[in-house]
Amino acid sequence: MSGMKNKKKTKKVWKFKFGWIVKFLLVLFLIGLGVLVYIARDIPNPRKLSTFEYPESSQIFDRNGKLLYEIYADQNRVSVKLDQVPESLKMATLATEDANFYRHWGFDMRGIMRGLYMTVFKKRLQGGSTLTQQLVKNALLTQERTIERKIREAILTVATEVLYSKDQILEMYFNQTPYGGTLWGVEAAAKGIFDKHVKDLSLAESALIAGLPGSPSRYSPFAHPDAAKARQELVLRRMLEQKWINEEQFKKARMEKLNYAFDSEGIRAPHFVFYIKEQLVEKYGNKKVSEGGLKVTTTLDLDIQNYAQTAVASEIAKLTKYRVSNGAVVITEPKTGQILAMVGSKDYMSEDIDGKYNVTTAMRQPGSSIKPLNYAVGLETGKVTAASIFNDGPVCFPQVNQKAYCPTNYGYHYYGVQTLRNSLASSLNIPAVKMLKLNGLEAFVASASAMGISTFKDPSQYGLSLTLGGGEVMMTDMATAFGVFANSGVRQDLSSILKVIDRNGETIDSYKYVPGERVLSRETSYLIQSILSDDGARSMVFGRGSMLNIKGHPEVAVKTGTTNDLRDNWTIGFSPDYVTVVWVGNNDNSKMSGIASGTTGASPIWHNIMTELMKDLPVKKWTLPAEMVGINVCNLTGFLPPEGGCDSHFEYFNKKYVPNKRVGLRQNVLIDKDTSNIVKFGEEKTNVEWQDHMAIEDVSGEFVCLDCPAVNPTPTP
Repeated sequence: MSGMKNKKKTKKVWKFKFGWIVKFLLVLFLIGLGVLVYIARDIPNPRKLSTFEYPESSQIFDRNGKLLYEIYADQNRVSVKLDQVPESLKMATLATEDANFYRHWGFDMRGIMRGLYMTVFKKRLQGGSTLTQQLVKNALLTQERTIERKIREAILTVATEVLYSKDQILEMYFNQTPYGGTLWGVEAAAKGIFDKHVKDLSLAESALIAGLPGSPSRYSPFAHPDAAKARQELVLRRMLEQKWINEEQFKKARMEKLNYAFDSEGIRAPHFVFYIKEQLVEKYGNKKVSEGGLKVTTTLDLDIQNYAQTAVASEIAKLTKYRVSNGAVVITEPKTGQILAMVGSKDYMSEDIDGKYNVTTAMRQPGSSIKPLNYAVGLETGKVTAASIFNDGPVCFPQVNQKAYCPTNYGYHYYGVQTLRNSLASSLNIPAVKMLKLNGLEAFVASASAMGISTFKDPSQYGLSLTLGGGEVMMTDMATAFGVFANSGVRQDLSSILKVIDRNGETIDSYKYVPGERVLSRETSYLIQSILSDDGARSMVFGRGSMLNIKGHPEVAVKTGTTNDLRDNWTIGFSPDYVTVVWVGNNDNSKMSGIASGTTGASPIWHNIMTELMKDLPVKKWTLPAEMVGINVCNLTGFLPPEGGCDSHFEYFNKKYVPNKRVGLRQNVLIDKDTSNIVKFGEEKTNVEWQDHMAIEDVSGEFVCLDCPAVNPTPTP
């Protein structure tokens, strides 16, 4: 009896537990069903994939409403049947995007597992999308990266695989996938990029087009030809790995010259337009930019742009004998950081120099144009003043486990004892290196980065040559950094878009002025402004009245730069209203010949542009900060005149760093009899032969004898 009761009791417990399990699972099922129903409430009909809709074009304008470029998303779309698509393009697309397309039911499990790992463990949504998923995403859904959108994508992917055959899906993919800009579908891509029908594409051309959907903006052959070529080679390699082409076909296609057939009609300021489009795609996605009917007002002034483009083209045409083939310009408004002009090359359509390459966003060495940032560090920290003394003479700097570094001046000329003002204005190399040695690489890199130089990273990767242009920069970054000087110490990052309006007339983005961050004091900025606009201070190298002056505007400041190997030539100048950065050189980084800063190359272009910009503006003086004072100091010491007086000049100082001592030139010094070099300053001692000479000590601690009988010999590395 007891056993029977226990069995009945166990049976009841089991029924009770089983009932709760069923109810729990049912609740979970209903919740899951509810979530799916909620997510699928607005899901589009997958049958729309086989219908045709006409999206609205987007337009890009300059700041005054002049049309720069109109993006007709469907203007050139022509549907093609799958049998019109060459096998090379089919294979290239499958090899790149979905090698298992004909073997799966819409999902690649390996890709899904990778996407789940990135989502769960890396907190970053990422998918291993198949062609079917991409078709659904491009044609039926938005580009937002949310779990809800991924679920809708999954539902639609299953429905698409049920409703259509694989060949139908592939055909729709080829007709409804964006390939960049106005190019939707493979026929438009073939016509727009190679001026061919898709059926006539070669293997090399097919590989390039197949690589575009991954990121049409990043791999655009017009905006980023190097990236497009690298992507094409990756596609070919994947085809080789799949054994869909052989080694001979791979090599032949990789070496084939790609002849792009971009039509420049209807586009103005093309480098800037693609610079803008890249930003728009990054923010809104390619679909919205190409189909969303956006009206984009940019910061560009087309009149300034056209003048700058003409100035570059006309000057470069004169420089053939100097082996100079290209030039570029960026013009900004320092108070707002707005880009007014961006000339990426002498001619966008030029094939001899790859004119589509945008030099303004490329990495180049700045030469001496970087020096003001270095001196600004010393002035800001009080290590030097504008009157500090540098000895511009041959010198070597020891380096750990390396040959000593022995910089030279341009033309191997040396100018002896000079003030910081003269050293910077005349762009002397030896004082600049001494200044960096005094500042330290860490301080200089940190300060340059704060001012807008994004390419200087690890100080340990550089040496003292950094102040002479030993580290690469971008023209856009130099515009930001020099804008700090023009803006009295406030960094204003570059901006290029004023307003974005959608197809319904709603403003979805607009420029709002936000004061930048102060990264330099007004006092230091004023000193740099004063030095770089001082025609007298630069006259010993550039002469008076050179092209570095703008008639009627003495406030315009300017700095030139030429790399020691003559590969890059710069002129960067600014006023309270404009910053203009000019570069000339060769895209392939080959050497120029005979370029002299201030007379040829970048300087005439800069001079012509700034003259045009300033012609109707009133003369403006740089504002003297309240914490600045002006006093007379000795020419050869930078300190207050001694009781006996000295040859002196007037100089401005930050009140915190005004010289407070008087230094005479007659010194007791210890002389090395073999070299006539000063060993040290000091007081007479009985067992040492001290001599009385005119002598000074420069900021680096180097002793300089002004009346010794022999010239200090050139140091040996």
